[in-house]
Amino acid sequence: MQVLKFGGSSVANAKNIENVVAIIKQSLNNDITIVVVSALGGITDALLDAALLASVGDGAFKEKLHDIEQRHLTAVKDLLPIDQQSSMLSNVKKRCNEIEDICKGVFLLKELSGRTKDAIISYGEIISSQILSAKLQSEAIGNVWKDTRELIETNSEFGHANIDFPRTNKNIQSLVSQKESTVYVVPGFIGRDKNGSTTTLGRGGSDYTAAIIGAAINAEVVEIWTDVSGIMTADPRLVAHAKIIEQISYQEAMELSHFGAKVIYPPTIQPLMSLGIPVCIKNTFSPADKGTWVRKGGTQSGNHISGISSINNLSLLSLEGSGMVGIPGFSKRLFEALSNEKINVILITQSSSEHSISVGIIEGDANRAKEIIDQAFAYEIEIKKVEPLKVERHLAIIALVGDNMKNHSGISGKMFGVLGRNGVNVRAIAQGSSERNISAVIAVEDVKKAVNVLHEEFFETTFKEVNLFISGTGNVGSKLLAQLNQQLLHLEDHLRLHIRVSGISNSRKMVFDDNGINLSEWRESLENGEAMELKKFIENIQHKNLRNAVFVDITANAAIAKTYDQYLQKSISVVACNKIACSSEYDYYKKLKNLAREFNSLFLFETNVGAGLPVIGTLNDLLRSGDKVNCIEAVLSGTLNFVFNNYTGEKPFAMVVRQAQEEGYTEPDPRLDLSGMDVMRKIMILARETGEKLEMEDIANESFMPASCMKGDVANFYKEMEKHEQHFLNLFSKAKDEGKKLKFVARLENGKAAVGLRHIDPRHDFYHLYGKDNAVLFFTDRYAEQPLVIKGAGAGAEVTASGVFADIIRAAV
Repeated sequence: MQVLKFGGSSVANAKNIENVVAIIKQSLNNDITIVVVSALGGITDALLDAALLASVGDGAFKEKLHDIEQRHLTAVKDLLPIDQQSSMLSNVKKRCNEIEDICKGVFLLKELSGRTKDAIISYGEIISSQILSAKLQSEAIGNVWKDTRELIETNSEFGHANIDFPRTNKNIQSLVSQKESTVYVVPGFIGRDKNGSTTTLGRGGSDYTAAIIGAAINAEVVEIWTDVSGIMTADPRLVAHAKIIEQISYQEAMELSHFGAKVIYPPTIQPLMSLGIPVCIKNTFSPADKGTWVRKGGTQSGNHISGISSINNLSLLSLEGSGMVGIPGFSKRLFEALSNEKINVILITQSSSEHSISVGIIEGDANRAKEIIDQAFAYEIEIKKVEPLKVERHLAIIALVGDNMKNHSGISGKMFGVLGRNGVNVRAIAQGSSERNISAVIAVEDVKKAVNVLHEEFFETTFKEVNLFISGTGNVGSKLLAQLNQQLLHLEDHLRLHIRVSGISNSRKMVFDDNGINLSEWRESLENGEAMELKKFIENIQHKNLRNAVFVDITANAAIAKTYDQYLQKSISVVACNKIACSSEYDYYKKLKNLAREFNSLFLFETNVGAGLPVIGTLNDLLRSGDKVNCIEAVLSGTLNFVFNNYTGEKPFAMVVRQAQEEGYTEPDPRLDLSGMDVMRKIMILARETGEKLEMEDIANESFMPASCMKGDVANFYKEMEKHEQHFLNLFSKAKDEGKKLKFVARLENGKAAVGLRHIDPRHDFYHLYGKDNAVLFFTDRYAEQPLVIKGAGAGAEVTASGVFADIIRAAV
């Protein structure tokens, strides 16, 4: 014997019902098959809406009922041959007239009792099951339609009736023993009380009906046919890569359904579990899929976790007070007050100090709960032993579920670690003694991110998804986007990273795409984007709340640099090519470092010094390993090194500077390079990384530029350099006469920093620096006699972009 239950989406229209008939045909054998049918998709809600309209005296209920009638009549006409339609059309009209009569009574009285509501909404299942029965008859599949109210007996708790199992089992067993047919079609969701009044079993009650019947006849299997191919590891509306769970235990299925998995109604499992009757959840629209089997033994995938589930629209109630400590009875009174008002408690957690107890309930019950609990503890509140009930709203529960979690250490650590790294604040935690689930209360806006990062951590052995938001599409920014586009497949294959650029901005435009911007067409996407507004750009990123998010700043914009704290506070890592933040006032630099530490994010700025050279990373490695940096000497301006390597007096100094700018070695304003200001910033950043508290005014700058060159605009800068050509020629000639080269050198020693033009002799490491190369010498306790030397290209869009790329990878892994 078998039971097949078809949900509302499976019988939503004639086409879907044709699929159902095909599945029933395929499933038939010589034994008894009982088909349990839900109302056509959306009909239960429509009937309830009509009843509510009638209860407030709104005549629009008639239009609702007319639409309901037409939908059923259309289904009959589409499904049955014309010569077989008459009796079923008459039956539908008769049933709809009965609904209208009841609603008219509600309209006149302006009263809708639980009994009347159950009577109205029961018609959805009654009519749909009768239509399916008629369709099967038209396909020569003999069957008997049976009113479930003659089988399932309940108490009078209308809306959530409890089953009288002894009487119900006897009725069902009597039906099948008569062997009137091998196929029975019955409406789900409904029963009747001892007075003969119609009752309903609660939302999802058709699943429960199938389980009740399956247990009563000791069925070989109960099949739940719905619009998904089984229970999934997470809600596919939230997690794109959610997977079907092929096999799961009864207990795991109950836990997942309790915590929001909508595929199966929680009470469904209970009647079947004690008898060991398996449940198979299948897809009406893809019947060949394996589906999910719920049976004894559970998951055999080897994974500790079976699934992740969530419940939104939760409120957390917290009862706190010193008067609770060591005094029995507080919990009893709390739960008694909620129980008397029929307020369901979803989650419970209590501190070991007994100073507080928190419970999670549906948000719609929060106001009523506060009123009754404050009333129940009015005396204790008045004498200050207990605080008035605290209510936190807009929360959700996420739960990890799995039989194999038991006795496996580290599950909780992984769960809360990944949530913390993504800035998901946990308000409360609960774990059952069975160790089958770990639940956490979080803000509802964090649910999508939380479920995704947990799914990634526990189920996705393939890729880690990283979401980038990039500001700046100039020379370096465009090179970075090209490098990312080139390396996407390599990163997936070798680092298992799925890099997705979810937002791009420049000074004019910004564009966002949660599915990732096509990096082959980013220019077109950006051009078609909206006008750039910095505040709105930040708000969009924060509102999207995407997991593993990284903000990348490839501008020289001071306003953008001042926004890093807003990202870090949301656990969004920051990769900065922009030097302004780290070379601004020390307090802001330190604030950013502290925020990154506090909110489990990363603040990376390797390209602030030496473009793509590993200068800052190496310095930090030395310090973290216990070495002491005694002195740093560095040529930190690729621009100045290029200029002095190419200036021989044969062509004007101004011409060599212009060449450097044209080849992309200078800052947008070359005066920043030639003034030594850029080098000052860089040595200050290195000093700060060693622990020195330096500001720009603390750094000595022995500028070689005539003062007039630094006045006015860039055009004037070049004109003045041409006027002072002899000055530059004298600098060059003096060094040449000594057999030395000119290098602009930064030095940090004993907490003092200075920058300036130096004459470098042939024995020095800086003498053989060519082109745009930089070099940094670290003199440390371990590298005392010979310094640790880092040398290479210190300017250029390609190498700078590659340095930013490297920081992105560090932030991602």
